[in-house]
Amino acid sequence: MILKKLARQLALGVMCTAGALVPAQALAEGIDLSGKTVEWVIPFSETGGSAKWANFYAPLLSEALPGQPTVVVKFMPGAGSTKGANWFQNQDFADSEGTLIFGSSGSTQFPYLLGDPRVRYEYGDWNVVLASGTGGVAYLPPDLASKMNGNDASALRDTDFIYGSQGATRLDLVPLLAWEMLGLNVEPVFGIKGRGDGRLMFERGEANIDYQTSSSYLKGVTPLVEAGTAVPMMSWGALNPDGDIVRDPTFPDMPTFKEVCEATDGCETSGEKWDAWKAFFISGFPAQKMVFLPKGATPEAILTYSQAFEKVKARDDFAEISAGRLGKYPQMTGAKADGALQNATQVPAAAKDFVVGWLQERYGVSLK
Repeated sequence: MILKKLARQLALGVMCTAGALVPAQALAEGIDLSGKTVEWVIPFSETGGSAKWANFYAPLLSEALPGQPTVVVKFMPGAGSTKGANWFQNQDFADSEGTLIFGSSGSTQFPYLLGDPRVRYEYGDWNVVLASGTGGVAYLPPDLASKMNGNDASALRDTDFIYGSQGATRLDLVPLLAWEMLGLNVEPVFGIKGRGDGRLMFERGEANIDYQTSSSYLKGVTPLVEAGTAVPMMSWGALNPDGDIVRDPTFPDMPTFKEVCEATDGCETSGEKWDAWKAFFISGFPAQKMVFLPKGATPEAILTYSQAFEKVKARDDFAEISAGRLGKYPQMTGAKADGALQNATQVPAAAKDFVVGWLQERYGVSLK
């Protein structure tokens, strides 16, 4: 592991800390993908936020990579992304030579963090080349949203909610724990293959509460809000430099879960449960989606992809086109991506212990 990190640091050392493109002489050290097809595997269905994230980046990445290969997004849903991640663990760079990349999400990170026995993958074997921050928004049907008194959600406690969920150990534990802290009776229907499927349940009237990550909310839920069939309840928020939860920069007019919790009697923004929620929020959202090369990736390949994503970020129109598709969040490469990966794949022991106990008590999920 130490040798691998040293090789990665050498590969990325030519990139300046400000995130500028690597020097021209370093380009010759990369790999040429002329005439190749790059497969970008997403372990979810084609309807969710990860799909929208990958589909946004794919044509831009194609233009930025040496040789301008075709970048094709392929979907491998199953077991809340564990199926695809386990498959990727068995891939070796030597078999693809730079033509295979993988997109993970918080729903891939959480089972790893919690020691889910179905996990057969190891993040330490993979090579991160992009880390994307994101946010999330919970929303309701208009009739239920009208029950809220400003940010106070107390009047929703007499409602029986149905929620389409990928699984209790996935990223969905962030909304499920938040809604429980507010005192809401939310019954998850487990087994959907992507958050977009949860949105479809909401649209069909099969669910009456939902949440989407920012990219999926912007694309799939904003039209529902504009049509009057959905009303935002709250965002999860964002972290400021001091580690405090503040309003999401993509949704600055929306209250955060912290604000709603503070306004709702019985919900506490301190203590064991709050600390656990915040720890998993931090793990799941500020670096929620990441792009990896498989184990065994060469320093040249890591450099090539890191530089390509930097080139995408350096486009004059990137801020404009990304804001409407991804939201206003950090897009990190190089050392920043490495740091984001580290933050995303570790939580305090107390937070993990609380969540493991909560999952057992609330949903009968045993991770011991």
